[in-house]
Amino acid sequence: MKVTALAGGVGGAKLLVGLSGALDQNSHLTAIVNTGDDATIYGVHVSPDVDIVTYWLAGLADRERGWGLKDDTFRVVEGLRALGRDAWFQLGDRDFATCIHRTERMGAGDKLTAITADVARALGVTATVLPMSDDSVATLIDTADGRTLEFQDYFVKERQEPEVHAIRFSGIEEASPGPDVLRAIEEADKVFLCPSNPLVSIGPILGLSGVRDALKAHPDVTAISPIIEGAALKGPADKMLAAAGIEVSAYGVAELYADFLDRFVLDVRDESHRDRINGLGIEAIVLDTIMADEERSVLLARDLL
Repeated sequence: MKVTALAGGVGGAKLLVGLSGALDQNSHLTAIVNTGDDATIYGVHVSPDVDIVTYWLAGLADRERGWGLKDDTFRVVEGLRALGRDAWFQLGDRDFATCIHRTERMGAGDKLTAITADVARALGVTATVLPMSDDSVATLIDTADGRTLEFQDYFVKERQEPEVHAIRFSGIEEASPGPDVLRAIEEADKVFLCPSNPLVSIGPILGLSGVRDALKAHPDVTAISPIIEGAALKGPADKMLAAAGIEVSAYGVAELYADFLDRFVLDVRDESHRDRINGLGIEAIVLDTIMADEERSVLLARDLL
């Protein structure tokens, strides 16, 4: 079996770990990962979602924080602060090494897709990790107080506190999907949209030319709700949906994907939305979707498969 999943952030990483554990040795998992929140920080190219997914699949992630590498140190960032820098972005030392490696190779002309594949291989990841694009796409947050923030400034530096007025993806019109992205969707037996933020993790992937059409043409596409009982388990997805005028519920997320979905998985706590989602022409499936640990991730993945 070939399985492809669209992902970003910790929710996506947790489901990918589950899928990897649930699939047998004759199957293959491909993750198409958001790069809209990539940024240049401390002079290096940081790919937060790509690295989160890679580290989780490698079994190396700091699961308490959700990001970075377990048992990492932060001496470089501490050193920058000692020099008077406003070092607001926590980047671990070994995580920094990944970013230095990526930056030097990109400077030499290598593409993000190839670099990511080599990093994943070096860390022992058997799944294929595909950045959504080798072109630059930047998620920008227009705030209610009239500012435009790069995503990491909004998400980390300002702790998701500014009220969101609008979300934009700079460069999305010119960007192409990564060289293997559309094929990974077309050739998959099953496609999943992970329980990632639908606007800033899944949204940039769907915004790339040809991706939504490939999903519409696929006969087996399933999304898992990132919203449970009107709230996101982690991150600002609920606040962002509200700011965009979208119902903050499993139904609201299903409606965003309704043009290409075959089925939608909602949590047992939201079973009341089942009939409304069925009314969109989507098969609604009710499961316990909270992935409290790796065992729960694998159990959910087995149910999905």
